[in-house]
Amino acid sequence: MHFREKKWLKEFGKNLKRVRAETNFTQERLAYESGLALSQIARIEIGERNPTLCTIIVIAKTLKVEPAALLNTKFK
Repeated sequence: MHFREKKWLKEFGKNLKRVRAETNFTQERLAYESGLALSQIARIEIGERNPTLCTIIVIAKTLKVEPAALLNTKFK
């Protein structure tokens, strides 16, 4: 994976963490309500996992936000 792509994953993860906190979800609650593994949520938030579009949509629906809210960051 290219350095730039790793940076994008970290930016996405930071944004997910922010949105999750703003919607009063813990990682545990998000994992439980979305049906995703807690370890998957944690790895996405620290930029170690590249979520699929389907995973992003599941997370957004669970948090009751638009998927675009999770992508609302600066990808340089």
